[in-house]
Amino acid sequence: MTAPHGLSAHAPPHIHPPKVELFDLDAMTNTDSKGRVRAVREYRVEPFGLYLARDYVDHASIYAMESWLLPEIGLRITDKFYASEHPCDGDFYVDVVRIDVEGRCWRTEDHYLDLVVRPGCGVEVLDTDELLDAVLAGLLDRSVAQEALATTYRALDGLARHGYRLDRWLSTVGVLPTWSRRASRS
Repeated sequence: MTAPHGLSAHAPPHIHPPKVELFDLDAMTNTDSKGRVRAVREYRVEPFGLYLARDYVDHASIYAMESWLLPEIGLRITDKFYASEHPCDGDFYVDVVRIDVEGRCWRTEDHYLDLVVRPGCGVEVLDTDELLDAVLAGLLDRSVAQEALATTYRALDGLARHGYRLDRWLSTVGVLPTWSRRASRS
């Protein structure tokens, strides 16, 4: 068997199938893409999405996180809590994802692209290379990749139009997330 056109027989080391996470509201767990089951402190379902908060165990610099899964706009927005001054403290990490809901279990499939939102300053797009390599390797359908790019462009446009203030942009699309700390920084 030969590699798809443009992809060597040796795939780049970062190439991987889309990462899947499970969020079980009844069990109060979050199963990460490696199959590790983590206890969740809080789940809250709102008309626009799912909020979760959980602690990090055995991590050198991050001690907790909170996320919003937003199915209508295809995003997971995460705020991480750092143990000490950290260059990313205050930034939001945004994953481009597909979100499926079945009863009280939510599932995300990561579509590689990520945005780092620096409130009031700007946004950076990460992992475009991973998206393209996944398509070339046949791990992600072209139409799914196109939708991931469209989702990313919509988010970039919305953030730019609202001064890179996540809360301002999200409110224009009917999403009103609350955060447990420094809500005004979003």
